[in-house]
Amino acid sequence: MKIALIQLNIAWESKKVNYEKAEFFAKKATKEKCDVIVFPEMFNTGFSMNVSAIAESENGETNLVLSEIAKKYSIYLIAGFPVKEQDEEKGRNIAVVYDRKGIRITTYTKIHPFSFSDEDKYYIAGSNPVIFNIDNIPCSIFICYDLRFPEVFRKVAKNVQVVFVIANWPASRKDHWETLLKARAIENQCFVIGANRTGTDGNGITYHGASHIFGPLGNNILCGDDKKEFLTGEINPSEAADVRSKFPFLKDMRI
Repeated sequence: MKIALIQLNIAWESKKVNYEKAEFFAKKATKEKCDVIVFPEMFNTGFSMNVSAIAESENGETNLVLSEIAKKYSIYLIAGFPVKEQDEEKGRNIAVVYDRKGIRITTYTKIHPFSFSDEDKYYIAGSNPVIFNIDNIPCSIFICYDLRFPEVFRKVAKNVQVVFVIANWPASRKDHWETLLKARAIENQCFVIGANRTGTDGNGITYHGASHIFGPLGNNILCGDDKKEFLTGEINPSEAADVRSKFPFLKDMRI
């Protein structure tokens, strides 16, 4: 599986600009024969609490744009964006996955809104993790602050080989980001793929990128810096099953 990680320097609350960037990188990923392209959390707006201005229906414009990009370039596409339906009091911070035909195959709502920045005041919490397949490879996905809660990763650990984490994780806590991604890979014996943004957002928060792919033994397969927006890496997901068969500690889990 060849993966493109897009460390997008997100244009603040400027969807059209970010759509154009998304298509540019999808085209590039296809030329490099990638199977999957991964964009950060809230790729189309940045980590904004301005729900009334930026949120849209789950089936709205952003969904249509992403679906068309996935279909046009025949690539699995993963991205996050904020949504709010008319009957909902708050927004939802979601991650979506599209297959090569542009069909949305799963939608995940962030289980742990980041209360430190008042995200929980503007976005409701999701309740369940999701499992989906990419070319018959079982995967799951989480969003940013979820990474600090190993319990949710444990809920899917035995049933997946790859876990994606999309984020707007600030440079000030870069070491935490890298350490936690590696820890989640080791303790769950799976590939963990973290896609984080670069640049500075509308609140003056700076992001370092540092997108990673960690293998099931914690080996660092790919590491991004704070400059390059387009990264690629390759994994063999069956290695997760091989590692588990040789050192099957997950079967001893009692909690």
